[in-house]
Amino acid sequence: MRALFLCIMGVSYGALSAAGVFTVLVAVGLVPRFAGRTHTAGHVLLYEHMVVLGTVLGCIVSLFPEWFEAVDLSKNWGTALQIIYGLFAGIFVGCLAMAIAEMLDSIPIFSRRIGFRHGLGLSVLAMAAGKLAGALFYFMSGLRYTGK
Repeated sequence: MRALFLCIMGVSYGALSAAGVFTVLVAVGLVPRFAGRTHTAGHVLLYEHMVVLGTVLGCIVSLFPEWFEAVDLSKNWGTALQIIYGLFAGIFVGCLAMAIAEMLDSIPIFSRRIGFRHGLGLSVLAMAAGKLAGALFYFMSGLRYTGK
């Protein structure tokens, strides 16, 4: 009985967390923004399905890593898959962050407050390059293994 209760609670909390994530995605209009920028409005349902599928698969991989222990990621194809996943995950997180910042109008407000008139695109590119440099340093220096 206790195991059944824990299963029901776990599924309920997972559904609640997923609903919160999807609410944020809908509130910032990320999927329609992708479709508008790429001029592929006819494929909005495909975008939405891919977001849901990616979320579900990410949850499964993180909750049940033992199911994927048979996949040897030390081979070249595993490294290529990790690079592709990292690229798409980074693009998604960056687009989400920019959509939230744009929704809150924080970049234009900040640029007006400090009197920043020209070169806003260059400064955003510089911030992205700094993020990339920090991530590369983190992963190449081995900090992720030590936790320090």
